[in-house]
Amino acid sequence: MTQHQSQISPCTDTVDDHTASLILHNDFNTFEHVIQSLVTVLDFEPIQAEQCAFIVHYKGKCVVKNDNLEKVLHFHHILSTLGLTVSVEDKNGK
Repeated sequence: MTQHQSQISPCTDTVDDHTASLILHNDFNTFEHVIQSLVTVLDFEPIQAEQCAFIVHYKGKCVVKNDNLEKVLHFHHILSTLGLTVSVEDKNGK
């Protein structure tokens, strides 16, 4: 019988790799501006961006991105600069 050794590779997800959500809130922006911003910044398909815009309009908010905290904060900054009302929810509470 031969003995097999398995090599353990390091995990790419670390404890510091927070999971966070970027939440888009209803505000005064036009549907067109919201849709174009989501397409440009988050690389959404136009139909996906339109659906998010309608959810925000009718429900008041919509999660538009789940990723690590650093990336979510990056997108938060860009969308805020474009005049959208966004917030970040850190799933790890940190």
